[in-house]
Amino acid sequence: MLITFNQHDTVADAIRGALAQTWPSLEILISDDASADDTFAVAERCVRDYHGPHTVRLYRNEKNLGISAHLSALAARASGEMLFIAAGDDISTPQRVERVMRDWIASGRRYDLVASDLQDIDSEGQAHGVLRVTDLDDYHSFEAWSANRPHVVGAAHAWARRLFEEFGPIAPGIYGEDQIMTFRAIMSRGAHTLHEPLVQYRRGGLSRKRKWRTPKDFVARIKLANINGTGETRQLVSDAGKVGVGGQMRALLARKAARETYVSEVFGEAPLGRKIALLFTSKDVDFGFRVKMFVYATCPWLLSPFFFVKWHLRG
Repeated sequence: MLITFNQHDTVADAIRGALAQTWPSLEILISDDASADDTFAVAERCVRDYHGPHTVRLYRNEKNLGISAHLSALAARASGEMLFIAAGDDISTPQRVERVMRDWIASGRRYDLVASDLQDIDSEGQAHGVLRVTDLDDYHSFEAWSANRPHVVGAAHAWARRLFEEFGPIAPGIYGEDQIMTFRAIMSRGAHTLHEPLVQYRRGGLSRKRKWRTPKDFVARIKLANINGTGETRQLVSDAGKVGVGGQMRALLARKAARETYVSEVFGEAPLGRKIALLFTSKDVDFGFRVKMFVYATCPWLLSPFFFVKWHLRG
């Protein structure tokens, strides 16, 4: 499942990586999330003359769905037992699917998620070492996951489609699905890590930290990150409830949820008096965090000198 959005410079390499897979007779779903550039046209050219062993289906969303809804929509269209995630700015090595499938089949199709390490590459495709992810074989319970949240990168994940059948789609508005799917797998039949770099992971992808030019850009980023965080919290609590640990998950994420609720309200449409009241009454949120978010929400112009200096020094 290869998803892309405004990645016309990199999507051709990503598609070539998918088409070059050595595992026979794959179903390759390539889907553009209503890109504003010519990403879809590039994808069309890449698959137009393909006559290899794989079945290729090309889609284009009429409106932007966002990562979580986009992946859920593709999962509903897929027919395979294992769903491999591919991003439009990364490159799967030719043996990626074969290596994972042989390992998975040898395990008796036991795992619900298989992860691998990644090759770190820059925007020019130059390699910068291996990104090693957490060994997921060590995780067998909610306690293990909550005590030491694993370091995972969804761009190198493969999911058993039964995870979607049992837990349902991922809620819209989430751009970091990797921890959600890892939790689902750990709480089901388990997850497994192959410590081999099977994906070339490009620095500066969609999930990178943006460089903000103005306070308005900065505030927009805070709002977007909070939408993602709130969605992730709701999804994790919902998924935890399905496996009997909903109470533990709510307790674990209580402070996170309180911060997200505070941010939603202080950046919302409430009058200034209400926001001031929130500043002094939201006791479950660190006071320094409350003050910082209050300033960003009510008088972002105070940040203007900082951004002015920052960008002129960069120049």
